[in-house]
Amino acid sequence: MSKAISLRRVVLSAIAVIAAGVGTSLQAATVEGMRLWAAPDHARLVFDLSEAAPANVFSLDDPDRLVIDLDDTQMDTDADSLSLDDSAISDVRTGSREGNGLRVVLELNREVEPRHFTLAPNDQYGHRLVVDLEYPGESAVENPIDPIEAMIREQEIQAQRASAQSQVDDPQQTASSDEEADSSSASEEAKPHPKRDIIIAVDAGHGGEDPGAIGPSGNREKDVVLDISQRLADTINAVDGFKAVLVRDGDYYLGLRQRTQLARDQKADFFVSIHADAFNSPRPQGSSVYALSQRGATSETAQWLADSENRSDLVGGVDGNLSLRDKDEVLRGVLLDLTMTATLNDSLSIGGQVLDQLGRVNRLHKSRVEQAGFMVLKSPDIPSLLVEVGFISNPDEERRLRDPIHQQGVSEAIMGGLQNHFERYPPPASLLAWQRDNQRSPSGDEYRIQSGDTLSAIAVRHGVPVNQLKQANDLNGDALRVGQVLRIPSS
Repeated sequence: MSKAISLRRVVLSAIAVIAAGVGTSLQAATVEGMRLWAAPDHARLVFDLSEAAPANVFSLDDPDRLVIDLDDTQMDTDADSLSLDDSAISDVRTGSREGNGLRVVLELNREVEPRHFTLAPNDQYGHRLVVDLEYPGESAVENPIDPIEAMIREQEIQAQRASAQSQVDDPQQTASSDEEADSSSASEEAKPHPKRDIIIAVDAGHGGEDPGAIGPSGNREKDVVLDISQRLADTINAVDGFKAVLVRDGDYYLGLRQRTQLARDQKADFFVSIHADAFNSPRPQGSSVYALSQRGATSETAQWLADSENRSDLVGGVDGNLSLRDKDEVLRGVLLDLTMTATLNDSLSIGGQVLDQLGRVNRLHKSRVEQAGFMVLKSPDIPSLLVEVGFISNPDEERRLRDPIHQQGVSEAIMGGLQNHFERYPPPASLLAWQRDNQRSPSGDEYRIQSGDTLSAIAVRHGVPVNQLKQANDLNGDALRVGQVLRIPSS
């Protein structure tokens, strides 16, 4: 009899536990807030929830609407207070669905491609439902610039100059060339030098629902770095031969790989990501500059080679002209490794210039360019830097980071470093390259890299030690790029 009573108690306890679990799982969720961020190419709508809630998202036509159904959920916020400016949403309606459910209807003013996902609680937010509205065919930045054609035009100019010089050096060849010219149709006039701008992609870190670090006085990293990025873009655009592209120009979120892809879409010559550091102590302060680590470059090379969608878009071949698709796997690996190495060397060289300039306006946290595997630095064909402008967790530095005068000083320092580098090593077809070619000293103390050149061969040809050649050009390795100009030190 006692055994039967014990068994009955166990069964009743189990039923009570199951009932409690069911009761918990059936607890209604509450929408405690709604947040919307509008970007040029998408909008993100976030529902802050008291509990996790399953959602069903689907589209309706005539008129265009997006329906969001949440099971066992109640609305405890005013959807009418949501700002819809610059988004694809023209109106938001809410109502009950099947008793305990919630239906949210978004009236749309343009075509969208929706996707949604849920997020678990973290240090800043509770349960969230995220609904992204992608705008087909739109880009986060405007007016893409294609310097590939300009580069080809400069190569034609260089070939014409080389031909003209060889004719001056060899009169017999000149006579032969004249005969060929007479037998052909009227020769084409040399195309004008494109004098294109050097494109600098300026990336303000974080954004939207990701505030980044928060200072003791409540200043958010995403706001500070956006202010500095906008000032940096203005500073860049004020210099002849340079053009800035803001990767993020408002308070919205972009994925890390999307940021580098936008820079590649814009044919950027350089990518700089602006951040503000933080630590669990208020004492650390100062600016830091990061380039990609060699380990990060190696792993990224492997990932790009493994990704079939990227293989046709490497080594600057953003328009397919320089595709690696027809190369075997070993050659693709060699070419990409060389490209990553050259890009990394350029990043380190530019980083040194930027760090030197930053040290004139702010304390340096690190006295040399650091290297790490930051995702935003992993573009194989664009030199990239991540600049930590200061510690927002330091009260004094937080205050200065909000000071417009200090922000402008930091912006001018970063631009000063970029300008110092690109004036010495201007990209092909750029205005700075044209200025350099037309102001070159007659002593012939510069050399433009040709296909097949090696650093050791150039050193032997000009009678200078390799180490001296590296030092004169701030080279950290032996990788060279066709079209790159080396300064030849006097022997």
